[in-house]
Amino acid sequence: MSDPDTLRAQMSRRLSEIGAWDHAVARALDEVGPPLVKRDPPGFRALFHTVIAQHVSTASASAVWGRLDAAGAVDPETLLRLSDDQLGTLGLTRAKMRAARAISEAVVSGKLDLVRIADQSAAQVMTQLTAFPGIGRWTAEIYRMFALADDDVFPSGDVAIREAIRMLDGLPDRPAPKACDARAERWSPHRTAVTLLLWRLYCVRTGRRVMGVTDDIV
Repeated sequence: MSDPDTLRAQMSRRLSEIGAWDHAVARALDEVGPPLVKRDPPGFRALFHTVIAQHVSTASASAVWGRLDAAGAVDPETLLRLSDDQLGTLGLTRAKMRAARAISEAVVSGKLDLVRIADQSAAQVMTQLTAFPGIGRWTAEIYRMFALADDDVFPSGDVAIREAIRMLDGLPDRPAPKACDARAERWSPHRTAVTLLLWRLYCVRTGRRVMGVTDDIV
C-alpha cells in the first residue's frame, strides 16, 4: 500500500492533467493544493468504519469509533457477541446495529470476502455491498475509494461534494446529484482524484474536515 506522500503526488499529477483542460479544477488545485490521501486496508474494519461515518459529522464518527475500538468491537466475532444494549451504549443506532450484524455474519460465515471483492468490477462491488441493510450507494463508494483504491469513484450523493461543485463552478445553487454525475463524466477514469480535491475545497472554505483528506490542515 502506497504511503500518503506517494499517493498525494499521484493525485497531484492526475489533477494537473485534468486541470490542463478543465480550468475550474486547475483553479481549485491552485487554491487548496493536492489532497492528502490515506488508504484503509480492505476488510471488515474499513467497511464498518464507513458505516459509522454515515449521516454524522467527522467528530461524531470519531467519537463513536473510539468507543467501539476501546471495547474491542471493531472485529466481526467480538461485535456479534455483544448485545444490542451494549452496542447502543457504545453509540450505535438501531439501523447501524442491523448493518453491522449483517456484515459481521456474512464475513464470519465466509459469504462476504471484503478483500477479494477488489477483484470484481465496480458494478459487482456496488451490487454485493448494497444488498446489505444499511449500506447504500455512498457507503459502498467510500469503501471502494479508500479501501479498494478504486481510481474512478464519484459519490454525487454526498452533500459536501455537491456543495463543492457549486463552489467549483460558481453556481448560485447546489446542483442535484444527477447534474453532478454529468459534470464528473469527463473526469473519468480519475474521478476519485477530483472527488478528493472537491472535499478539500469544501473543507478549506468552510473550515470543516474530512479524515484522510484534510488531516494536514490546521
